Amino acid sequence: MPVLGFGTLIPDAATTVSAIRDALAAGFRHFDCAERYRNEREVGEALQKGLAGGIAREDIFITTKLWNTNHRPERVEPAFDASLDRLKLNHLDLYLIHTPFAFQAGDDQDPRDQNGNVIYDRGVTLLDTWGAMENLVDRGKCRAIGLSDISLNELIPVYEAARIKPAVVQVESHPYLPETELLEFCKKKDIVFLAFAPLGHGMRPGLLEDPVILAIAIRTGKTPAQVLLAWAAQRGTALLTTPKSAARAKENFNISALPEDAFHEINGIQTRQRLNEVVKTGSPGFIPQGK
Repeated sequence: MPVLGFGTLIPDAATTVSAIRDALAAGFRHFDCAERYRNEREVGEALQKGLAGGIAREDIFITTKLWNTNHRPERVEPAFDASLDRLKLNHLDLYLIHTPFAFQAGDDQDPRDQNGNVIYDRGVTLLDTWGAMENLVDRGKCRAIGLSDISLNELIPVYEAARIKPAVVQVESHPYLPETELLEFCKKKDIVFLAFAPLGHGMRPGLLEDPVILAIAIRTGKTPAQVLLAWAAQRGTALLTTPKSAARAKENFNISALPEDAFHEINGIQTRQRLNEVVKTGSPGFIPQGK
């Protein structure tokens, strides 16, 4: 899996297609998708254009995710097949359980009761779902499986019980949320730690204006984004970013190692902030609510 990945959480269909086109041109070859993002068809369209333009399928790494309403084992393979069809592919490189939370099964991605509360499915466990994910690998439909938006405490029992161990764990991570303990566990168990929001979702004020990051950017001749992405790669994580223009795509792809003193300065940042509360509810932030 390429260290630098492109995250496809883009609400606008036309922007999805153009951003992936520009990302491919900049050199991105890892694309992270999800049923929940509701744009797999547009991602598939853009990828097909790239493949038609001479990029080989084996050079592109494609991930997508099982949404919370499909955790029941009998729903896993149909959900996988539907994503594959929308993406216009014949196999996936990686399939993730989007969150550890099971929602009421059905076509409504955001099931809620009359009071607006999410309706959870208490009749299925994460291990039940994982067993169905393992079957996809057994049948050659997916090369690897993993988990997303999961804590270390939730990951350990899955890892210990799994016949096919998680290959990847995708979580929010940046200097304000380094997830050091989870990262160390992943390194020890040969699990790829895939960081989303390495730029802090671009929120301002935020990481891109952090005085430590700004000072290092000036000192090294990099942009604040390049500093943050280099730090993420240098500490041994893969990462996802979502540039929406050709210039940003080139900037985000053009990263190089930081000097050791700069790397350690970033490790010393004391601010702690989680930007996406998905780990508490299973409902990702920054996604428009149900149509």
